[in-house]
Parts: sequence; structure tokens; C-alpha cells
Amino acid sequence: MAQEATEVLYQKRIPIFPRSVKGIFRRLKYGILILAYGIYFLLPWLRWERLNAPDQAVLFDIPGRHFYIFGLAMEPQDVIWIGGLLVIAAMLLFFVTGIAGRVFCGYFCFQTLWTEVFVLIERLIQGERPARIRLAQAPWSAAKLGKLGATWGLWLLVAFWTGSTFTLYWDNAPELIVAMARGEAPFAAYATTLFLSATTFVMAGLAREQVCTYMCPYARFQSAMFDKDTLIVAYDERRGESRHKPARNLKSREQRRAQGMGDCVDCGYCVQVCPTGIDIRNGLQLQCISCALCIDACNTIMDSLGWPHGLVGYTSENAQQGGATRIIKPKTIGYGVILLTAIAVLGWSIAHQVAYNATVEQIRQPLYATLSDGRIQNSYEIKLNNRVTRPLTVRIGLEDLPGAELDVGGLEQVTLEPQQRLQVLAKVRRAAAGKQGQQHFTFVITPVGGVQAEPAHRPSVFYLPE
Repeated sequence: MAQEATEVLYQKRIPIFPRSVKGIFRRLKYGILILAYGIYFLLPWLRWERLNAPDQAVLFDIPGRHFYIFGLAMEPQDVIWIGGLLVIAAMLLFFVTGIAGRVFCGYFCFQTLWTEVFVLIERLIQGERPARIRLAQAPWSAAKLGKLGATWGLWLLVAFWTGSTFTLYWDNAPELIVAMARGEAPFAAYATTLFLSATTFVMAGLAREQVCTYMCPYARFQSAMFDKDTLIVAYDERRGESRHKPARNLKSREQRRAQGMGDCVDCGYCVQVCPTGIDIRNGLQLQCISCALCIDACNTIMDSLGWPHGLVGYTSENAQQGGATRIIKPKTIGYGVILLTAIAVLGWSIAHQVAYNATVEQIRQPLYATLSDGRIQNSYEIKLNNRVTRPLTVRIGLEDLPGAELDVGGLEQVTLEPQQRLQVLAKVRRAAAGKQGQQHFTFVITPVGGVQAEPAHRPSVFYLPE
């Protein structure tokens, strides 16, 4: 009986050991890496003076239900801003992808940035690509354990630094870091730090390119945003084929062309520097993150041979076929219009953020009361919410209720501390003579002092006996 064939459902991972390279794109990636790390790790320590909250420039105070981003204070009802920010991020991603492909993945993605640092640590301890391959294939020894232990130790240090920094965004950083060191921080702080540390270590140290290839959904739907004008990292097959390594009588381009050979010398440098381990000469592939390191690698070889750049470069399908690359096209215009509209709406909403909220509710038990002097009294509950990070003083008055007296606990003005919520009991009294039944009027809450804001008009009803 024939033996049944075993179907392999999963491919075993082939370890990738990226080689270092120099060039314009490598320098650009290092610059973005330094900028991104500087912002992420230093931002929690940047101070910003506040009267009612820790002096931290960026602080997400969940217990207090306030988010602070420099001078902007957000409350739960401002969650629409986060929705707007997500729309802007999505449209920006679609807009850029339609023009320049997966440049976000290659330069700005957290997975790419942290993986690069982990690879740098690996290269620092274990050496360049050939040395790392030899170490991986070598039998276990004290030297191998020492190098791998040092590598993993530094990875864990960077991962813990990443996790703890993320936690510092949610409380006053100087106080929280001391509390964590003393074991006095909330459980959520330790749980968040450990979770982020573990995921950073696994994703950037162990999984690496598998995150981009198998886990990231962007790699799956990005092709829907590509067209023939989208810039991609591509190999010039017409110039490069057929491949052949340099030989004694095949060193010049003229000699190679006479023999029907292209400029590709089949050195493999473009494959060795690729963080996802692909061969760009096989065409556009799902795993390509457009990091452009293969361009630097190929240009380095071309420089050594004295040949022009461009064998591997940024181009488009139309350009490869001899046409022109169009940047302005209906899809780009559509994404751009939506992006600019979302930015404008969000900017307008933030710029027109109100300094305070005020609501008025009538106390209906009892609906009205008759005082000893014969006047009628209605009671109201005024809820005030100071949304700014400085004190707010308001004056409460009445409109359209002639002869009425307002009593706010004997206060002429009400002062709220920064971002304080306050309930005020207001009593309105007037003579029973005149029009009976319901009488409509308006509470006018007017800011006084340093806060510049428009008065709030809140309509209400005064009840008299029928």
C-alpha cells in the first residue's frame, strides 16, 4: 500500500542575518531611528507646568479622566478627536502608500525601528554577518553561550526600557519610576511594563521579519493601494540580465555587453542586507518593506566597479515599461482631499474648544414653593465644568424674567479650580402677581477674569401656581 504523503502546513523559519551597508538610505534610516527613539524615550521626562496635574508635557491620566498633550487638555467627551486622529493616520498611510509604496514599513514602523536596534546589538556583540552565521552553526560552547547571553541580556534591557517608558506616559514619570523601583507602584504599572517588555523582546529579537510577513495585516491589503505609478524598490532586469560574476575578460561593461551579459555581477549583496531575506531581483514581493537597503548595497557595488547607479532603485511599473510616473492622479487627489479635510476639521475643533460647559436642570420635587411673603420660588441645579487648566470665575444671571431674584448661596460669582466640576444650587424667586403658569427665561453664565470665553445661555422655565 502506498504511503500517504504528509502535507507540510508550516514552513520552518530560515534565520536571517542582515549584513551592514552604507549609503544614503541607510543614513536616512539612522536619522529617523534616532529621532523616533529620542521622542519616545525622552517625552515622558519633558516638563510642562500645570496647576492641577503633574508637570508632564504628555500625560494620559486615566484615573482623573484627562489626557494632556502639552497645552491641550482632553476630557472623555473629546474622544472624537482620537477618532479624527485615527482617520488622519489612515488617510496619510493610504496617501503615502499610493505614491511611494511601503515606505512607512521601511522607515517608521515600530517593528522596523526596534528590530534595527536589536540587530545593531547583535552585530555589536557577535560581529558581522559571516561571524553571526558561524556562531549560529557552531556547537554549544562557553564562548557561544557568553555571546548569546550578552546579546539576549542587552535585548532584555532595551525591551524593559521600552516597556517601562510606555508606562511612564500614564503617570508622573519621576514619581512613578521611584515607586516602581521601591515596589510601591500599582499592579497595572508592573503588568504593563512586563507585557510590553515581553512583546518587544519576542517581536524585535525573535520573530523579526515574521511579524511583517505573517502577522501584519498591512502586508496583505497594501496591494489594493498600489497601481502602475506607485514607486517601488525594483531591479532593472533589462540592464542587469543576464547575470554573471566578473571574470578576467569580463570586467568592463563593454566586454560584458559584447558577451550578452548585464550589469548584475551576482554578488548577492542586495540579498544579504535585506531584513526580510528576499531577493529583489525576483520582482516585487509581499515581504518587501521598501527599506531601500538593497539600493545602497547595489550602488556600493556599482561605485566599486565605476558603473552608474540605478540597477536597483525606486521606480514604478510604468517607468519600467518606458513610460512616465504620475504622482497626481485621481486616487492620490481623493486621498489628499480626505486627508486635508480631516486635518482641517480636527484643527478647527481643537482651536474652538470651549473653556467651560454649563447645564441647568430644574429641581422638580417640589416644582415650586410658596414663601411666607407670598413669593414663588423655583430651584435649579447648575452644573459647571471648567475645561481649562487655569481657574475660571463665572457670574450667573437671569434674562427675560422681570422682577425675579436670583440666590446662588449668597455668592455673586462662582470660582472653579482648573478642570473642576461643580454643582451649584440656584433659587429663583418672584412675586406671584402677573402672568400665571409657565414662564420661559434664560440663565446667563458669564466668565469674568482672565479666561476669554463667550457667555453661555441656558433656557429654562419658571413655574407659578395655575
